[in-house]
Amino acid sequence: MFKALWRSKAVQETLGGALSGYLRLVRATNRLVYDRADPYGAFATWEPVILAMWHGQHFMIPVMKRPEQKFNVLISRHGDGEVNAIAVRNLGFGLVRGSGAQRADQVRKRGGARALLDMLDVLRRGETMALTADVPKISRVCGRGIILLAKKSGRPIIPIAVTCSRRKDFAKAWDRSSIGLPFGTTAMAFGAPIHVAADADEAAMETARRQVESELDRAHAVAYGLVGGVDPGAGRDSVAAARAAMAAQP
Repeated sequence: MFKALWRSKAVQETLGGALSGYLRLVRATNRLVYDRADPYGAFATWEPVILAMWHGQHFMIPVMKRPEQKFNVLISRHGDGEVNAIAVRNLGFGLVRGSGAQRADQVRKRGGARALLDMLDVLRRGETMALTADVPKISRVCGRGIILLAKKSGRPIIPIAVTCSRRKDFAKAWDRSSIGLPFGTTAMAFGAPIHVAADADEAAMETARRQVESELDRAHAVAYGLVGGVDPGAGRDSVAAARAAMAAQP
């Protein structure tokens, strides 16, 4: 009964509307600080880009979007993703539905192949594509999907972190989610652009994948430092085990 209620259109529209309204409140009541003098000017020189974020931090990306920017977001086709989809639509984002996974058969089931084609279309239109670099249940380990998107599109991956001085951290969640609270300071930091050549071999793609991890971690360290905090996902001793688990998948 609860699952049916959760997935009802009326409930999802209500929750999605509440989430988008809440994120507008966070943006309106927080002072914005940046890791550089002209962040939006720098961003404009890179666009259209593949905007990379970690799971658990993705709630805050709408806070950094300006009205004139054309952003699209990858959101799971799973029923639980519908609330997020409604929220980001309300905030002026375009949508691509689908998600990555650890195994090839999971990618097909979750619509990853179709999503890749749709994301390529977004970038060809000159619009930015935002997505999480890590795949579900393996936090802070970059998957291959975002690297393949960069290779096929020729567009750079721009790692980004957005965090707030006042926030709620969900330390027990697999992705260590964090969502900002009103009446504080919001910080935004970029990692270095990462390019993947059209003829990149497996070794080059692996190098790019690790660069995404490194630059995302660095951007988060900078963003949290700007608000006098420490990234709750930093120093994770489970990363090596997570990488090994991914490598072992068929």
